[in-house]
Amino acid sequence: MAYPISAEVLTNPLLHKIKTISGQNLSLCYQCGKCSATCPLATQMDLMPHQIVRFLQLGLEQVFDAKSYWLCATCFSCETQCPRGLDVSKICEALRTIKLRNDLRDLKIEKLPPEMPQQGLVSAFRKLSPY
Repeated sequence: MAYPISAEVLTNPLLHKIKTISGQNLSLCYQCGKCSATCPLATQMDLMPHQIVRFLQLGLEQVFDAKSYWLCATCFSCETQCPRGLDVSKICEALRTIKLRNDLRDLKIEKLPPEMPQQGLVSAFRKLSPY
């Protein structure tokens, strides 16, 4: 489906918030797909990394309905392959931060199993905590 890019999209508050939190300029992305090709978890994602960026470029808040940005392993493979130096893992971290700040998370830390390994607990706390 084609989406026209209008002036409202370029001044979208979500786009500005993502840029502020992540430090990434989403307008640099020209959708080459190298980030998705190199992502080790892309086969598990409902939106590929380049699609996440495109949704944000177009100001589509449906990106928050996806589970992909929670799956991001922050391995920085996307940044190493991007010809424009865009780091999608920082964008995914910004999306998680926005969702957590609004307490829109699907999984609550309080519901994690107590027998979870320490590394998993720290990772879950980092990804799922608003602090």
